[in-house]
Amino acid sequence: MRSTSYYPVLMVDDVAATAAFYVRHFRFRPLFEADWYAHLQSAEDESVNLGLVAATHETIPAAGRATARGLLLNFEVADVDAEYAAATAAGLPILLTLRDEAFGQRHFITADPNGVLIDVIRPIPPSGEYVAAYAEGAAGM
Repeated sequence: MRSTSYYPVLMVDDVAATAAFYVRHFRFRPLFEADWYAHLQSAEDESVNLGLVAATHETIPAAGRATARGLLLNFEVADVDAEYAAATAAGLPILLTLRDEAFGQRHFITADPNGVLIDVIRPIPPSGEYVAAYAEGAAGM
């Protein structure tokens, strides 16, 4: 299969409120909005897209009708410190405070209105044993 596009679609209870959250806090813009579905695109990078669908919509098979849980969305950014300051100023829940990880990330974790975890990351050089875990050239931050 040759994919021409890839993006996650979150099944949510409130499409409009969730779309508003990503527009306000993560600089997405709506490309399509209905009461049951919204397609969002990053205002900064057209290749970054996110779909939101009502978990109870008829196109979702009954066996799969559940809101998003156990999911972590990663957003890599240029200035994670500024994003952390903005998230805390906006009153977003901070589930993991800003910190550096030996495996090569400076990051923090917040959550959207559905409880989907959002990991905001700036890659940093890994240290210790993690250096060898990266493919050649992959850890070149």
